[in-house]
Amino acid sequence: MTEDGGGNADLVRRRLLESGVRIAAPGTPGSELAEELLPEQAPALDAELLLSGRAQRLGPYDHAVFKPRWGAFYRTCLEELLRELGIATLVFAGCNLPNCPRASIIEASERDFRVALVRDAVSRATDSALSELAGIGVEILDSATLNEQLEVARTG
Repeated sequence: MTEDGGGNADLVRRRLLESGVRIAAPGTPGSELAEELLPEQAPALDAELLLSGRAQRLGPYDHAVFKPRWGAFYRTCLEELLRELGIATLVFAGCNLPNCPRASIIEASERDFRVALVRDAVSRATDSALSELAGIGVEILDSATLNEQLEVARTG
């Protein structure tokens, strides 16, 4: 979702959006989360709420936040939400490691969150990029290891 005209978009995309191209415009099906990612009986995204800078609760453990730029913390309420929920560790997966995941990981590290990256759940992850992230304290793990750690935490 973007503001009308793309004025809040990064420079790479701003011209395209200002020309009238609509990418995941608020209130369109393209702006909704993939059904497989939603908790049961999650409401549709509330574009007005999200664009106002507030988080939307989607389920008992699920929230949506509008992210106007590469990093998830840039001009969002994410840090405040995570602190209110008592979250200290963030686990990252996603598309295109050099862009959004990497920016968000750096921002999380700068805010003193413990950070892990699931290497087989992120695209464009090179050995060099993973080494650089490990160098700033990011724990690099695979999905099987993450699942094992979650099971141990769940069962005590």
